[in-house]
Amino acid sequence: MKKFLAITIFLILSLLVACGGNNDEGDATEDANTNEERTVTIEDALGEQTITGTPENIVVLEWSYAEHLLALGIQPAGVADLDGFHQWVNIDEEFDENVVDVGTRQEPNLEAISRLNPDLIIAVDFRHEQYLDSLEDIAPVVTFAPYGDEAIQDHYQNMINEFNTMAKIVDKESEAETVLAELDSFMEEQKQRVVEADLEGATYVATQAYTAQNTPIIRLFTDNSIVSQVMSNLGFENAYESDKVEVYGYSEVNVEALQNFQEENLQFLYIVQEDDNIFENQLKGNPVWENLGFVEEGNTHQLPGDTWTFGGTLSAEVLTETLVDAMVKE
Repeated sequence: MKKFLAITIFLILSLLVACGGNNDEGDATEDANTNEERTVTIEDALGEQTITGTPENIVVLEWSYAEHLLALGIQPAGVADLDGFHQWVNIDEEFDENVVDVGTRQEPNLEAISRLNPDLIIAVDFRHEQYLDSLEDIAPVVTFAPYGDEAIQDHYQNMINEFNTMAKIVDKESEAETVLAELDSFMEEQKQRVVEADLEGATYVATQAYTAQNTPIIRLFTDNSIVSQVMSNLGFENAYESDKVEVYGYSEVNVEALQNFQEENLQFLYIVQEDDNIFENQLKGNPVWENLGFVEEGNTHQLPGDTWTFGGTLSAEVLTETLVDAMVKE
């Protein structure tokens, strides 16, 4: 009787262990299947796209989308023109050493991309249309249209929209909410600096200037630009109004056009490279420049040459602080 009872208990325990082991295997299988079965549908430049699974090995052919991934805590597998990114995109977050350069933004290296065996490629329509068939032979492609008719109405809002789309694709929507909340909070802190400096409501003109064929070129940022939207969030008013929606968020003018901005206390912000500062070189001594009201009043504010005005949420935070630093003399 005791022997029979012992055998019975052993069989019951064996059965329980077996069931437990099967559950573990089932849970692991279920987790794997959940990722494979996950699908998200988004709208890109080519229409409705459905993505299966959660992409993890992502190649990005335009800087702002690589920045979006960094903001979400994701390292891309490959990025176009890494050297250029490091030169122009001034953010604290960095790529891991194993992130691969996959050619230029204009001419991606298809062989380098293929070697990475990506499960998703991020492209933009205005650069990569001629490469899309080849890219799609490598992996699924999401193509953004940052200069489409709707996007150019408000480049800042479009950046936010694209960031949220990227978060949806990689299943990081809650992280995206945190990033955007932190950006809003940071802007409010910077706006308080503007208020304390008694600059809220001040008018401004923001520019990026450079030399082309020995001719000074001045970009005036329009209200649909990221620069102007950030300045508006900080409580400033853009003195420049374009008679059309500028595709890239700026108009190109010469120095004579600046004579239209002679109102008192107008603030003039400008981005130049140290070796190509047209205001201290070509325009120095030019009576048109020297006699402008904001020049005579000392209301000119230089921003660093690596101020990036076309980036994502991380760049927007840097841009916000850079603009306030330039305007507020503490």
